[in-house]
Amino acid sequence: MTRLLPVLLMALAATACKDEEAIRLAAEAKAQAFAAGERAWRDERRAKLTRPDGWTSLVGLHWLEEGEHYFGSDADNGIRLAAGPAHFGMISRNDGRIRFVPEKNAVLTLDGQPLTGAVTLVSDADAGANGPSKLGFDEGKGVIMVIKRGDRYALRVKHADAPTRTGFRGIEYWPGGGEWVVSAKFVPNAAGKTIPIANIVGTTENVANPGAVEFQRDGKTVRIEALDEGDGVLSLVFADRTSGHGSYPAGRFLDAPMPDASGTVVLDFNKSYNPPCAFTAFATCPLPPPENRLDLQVVAGEKAYHFEEPKRS
Repeated sequence: MTRLLPVLLMALAATACKDEEAIRLAAEAKAQAFAAGERAWRDERRAKLTRPDGWTSLVGLHWLEEGEHYFGSDADNGIRLAAGPAHFGMISRNDGRIRFVPEKNAVLTLDGQPLTGAVTLVSDADAGANGPSKLGFDEGKGVIMVIKRGDRYALRVKHADAPTRTGFRGIEYWPGGGEWVVSAKFVPNAAGKTIPIANIVGTTENVANPGAVEFQRDGKTVRIEALDEGDGVLSLVFADRTSGHGSYPAGRFLDAPMPDASGTVVLDFNKSYNPPCAFTAFATCPLPPPENRLDLQVVAGEKAYHFEEPKRS
């Protein structure tokens, strides 16, 4: 019997080693699968940001007062653009009606078709399924749209050669990990409830607030009010203790699926992302409501991005 003992111990040790190796390989496979999923999401995120008409292509945001205004890249315009023809023509605002009369020799398109005469431009607030009117210039590199924020209208100008796009440096991420994929409980609000959401340009809009998501973290209940902007997902706009300390100071966004039949929502904070204002000075981003300023460090998702502010003329 004593002769068999060493053999038994060796067999047990070999089995234990095999079990440990199996656990290690399983953990590695899980980590690799998680990393692959993150890479795919990050690659898609970068591609959207840096499209020729993505958020990094913004070169101007020009508020429209009542009355008539000439605009273009020449200094003699009432509204001077950073790119495009010297003279586009005249744009007028009469209450909520935006009318554009192009310069005689301006080469422009409207929604992809040659523009030859005066036209009424549709803003993003008044647009249907086809979206706002798109005024194209520079052989398709540039596009102008009318946006509405509160009771104000503005020209949003994009150009594929924007320095913020051509000089895009990529995004840094917090370590994150599987522990930041949490199962949350959806707590519904009364039908029709809204919540006031301020934006970075100083206006406030009431946005549909169907409920909140709640989960446990470090022994505390974390609650985030959710928005429904009609795109089939819950939108979370939040700030946390990393905001201004490694994360974008004004907060971050997180998209989540609608709750399942049991009222569960899976939140993947590794996919927390910066608002457009983190990449350009010409966006109009919503800010987190007071309810969504979390006493929590979310060390997952995108870190702050720093771009060079354009010189004002």
